[in-house]
Amino acid sequence: MQVDVSRSPFRRIEHEADLCVVGGGMAGICAALAASRRGAKVVLMHERPVFGGNASSEIGVRICGADRNAAIPHMRETGILEELRLANLYRNPHGNIFLWDLVLFEAVRFAPDLVSLLNCSCVDAETDGARIVSVTGWQQTTQTWHTVKAKIFADCSGDSILAPLTGAAHRMGRESRDEFGESIAPEKADGKTMGMSCGWFGRDTGEPREFKPLPWAQQFSSCDDFPWGAQNHKYLVYTPWWNELGGEGHSIHDTEELRDELLKNSLGLWAHIKNDCVHSEAARNWDLYKVQFLPGKRESRRYEGAHILTQNDIEAEGRFHDTVAYGGWTMDDHHPAGFESFAKYGKPPTVHHPAPSPYGIPYRCLYSRNIENLMFAGRNASCSHAAMSSTRVIGTACSMGQALGTAAALAVDRGCDPAGVNAYIGELQQMLLVDDAYLPRVRQEISEQCARARLEASHGNPEPARDGVNRQAGDDTHCWLAHPGDTLTYRFDTPARVAEVMLVLDTAMETSITFEGPELAKPLPDVMPKRFRVEIETADGWETAGRVDDNHNRAVFVPVHRETAAVRFVLEETRGGGESRVYAFVLNPLHRRGN
Repeated sequence: MQVDVSRSPFRRIEHEADLCVVGGGMAGICAALAASRRGAKVVLMHERPVFGGNASSEIGVRICGADRNAAIPHMRETGILEELRLANLYRNPHGNIFLWDLVLFEAVRFAPDLVSLLNCSCVDAETDGARIVSVTGWQQTTQTWHTVKAKIFADCSGDSILAPLTGAAHRMGRESRDEFGESIAPEKADGKTMGMSCGWFGRDTGEPREFKPLPWAQQFSSCDDFPWGAQNHKYLVYTPWWNELGGEGHSIHDTEELRDELLKNSLGLWAHIKNDCVHSEAARNWDLYKVQFLPGKRESRRYEGAHILTQNDIEAEGRFHDTVAYGGWTMDDHHPAGFESFAKYGKPPTVHHPAPSPYGIPYRCLYSRNIENLMFAGRNASCSHAAMSSTRVIGTACSMGQALGTAAALAVDRGCDPAGVNAYIGELQQMLLVDDAYLPRVRQEISEQCARARLEASHGNPEPARDGVNRQAGDDTHCWLAHPGDTLTYRFDTPARVAEVMLVLDTAMETSITFEGPELAKPLPDVMPKRFRVEIETADGWETAGRVDDNHNRAVFVPVHRETAAVRFVLEETRGGGESRVYAFVLNPLHRRGN
């Protein structure tokens, strides 16, 4: 071990877990929550004081994904990410990004069998051959060493901290065009990456606000000093993404120096917008309420898994037998020079190469090819640089994170390493689907009891509510359309026991529910069911088995545990809309934990 904790004067605490997740960004949160909810004992080690990584208040990157901010309707990531975003709209309708931190904290802190270690930096790992035995982190706030022994380790740190600590195969930089036959790759391989950004959040105060330029900030005399000129720096709510540097250096080792340069750029740009450019009148009442000191990174180390996803895989729609996650963002390949790309090379700061939405991501991209019990998700997953320019966005990272955590719990349950889960891919896919993840071209299986029962509706065709596709796909809506007072009913030839009902409800999947600050806050979608009930038929008529009076979830599971001749869903009230889509009404859903 590099750190001899036994000789340190500071306290040491040891933890035992099934899964240790290093990194509490959005991928790590989804991994830890998925594993915990599936019965695994989890420790989540995160070096920052708040969860969320790039999406936290410390950085404030909006959560983009396969729906491309609703430009591609119905492709929004569901599952754990949808749950967290809806909880944020419910708890935080005014869009306070600091309350978003609290939503994430609550979800992690009160999850079953999940120990969270905030302000704890992973600094060491003990290995035995091709296996990780433990990782050790230093928690500055308590001056404590935390050592975690686990069956499986997951690196969701972004910078792949476990790679140099364990000898896990990894790469950094851009592959040559010939290595994978990628047309958008450079002709020769190099160590360059996409850069990092620092910026601000601004707000309209409703009255004039002065901003005094800082003498150490960068001075910009003309709109022509910026990429794409004046028309593309009307940024008031949040920073321009192209305030980016670092891809030509080392995107880990140079971070502190780059932060200083990015701050100079940010504050100089804000001063120019406020005081010296054609947009100054529009910015007259605006001030800064947050300046970002922690750079938001796009790329550094990437692991090598059993499969490396490439540009060609994405363009072929990722039609893998072991699809467990999906993406759909363009191959948004930022120039290594970032902000300086025009001045130095005459190149734009990014190129959006076409990509289909959705495309599948295989399970083999989520575990190491040479460390037997190491997994990973997020921007450090097993992808070429070209593919990673698409998969790096946060929504896709969450999709991978939920798949990782579910697979890790399955591996623990089956007593195998991550690679051994390949023998249970069908089961893993069904576990993800019943937990409201989406997998392109994979349908949710339903129980024989559910399939054989008669499904009746107060109007319209009810069959899409059990067709196994729990969102609109293309022109097929895969839903039953309900209005308040409408019912959806299963009837049995003979009384049958119903343990649980699964409902997948309308959350306006054709829209965006992310936010970038109070100026772009939004409420819960008005089409969402707010009040509804599940009833069973008895000798005395219909009896309520369960009801929800203030719903803010898409996937809802209602326990019944009764024998009945019929069971029905009754929509009582939406959040204001006249009609609402029901994507699934399923009895005794398969592959639920405990079912």
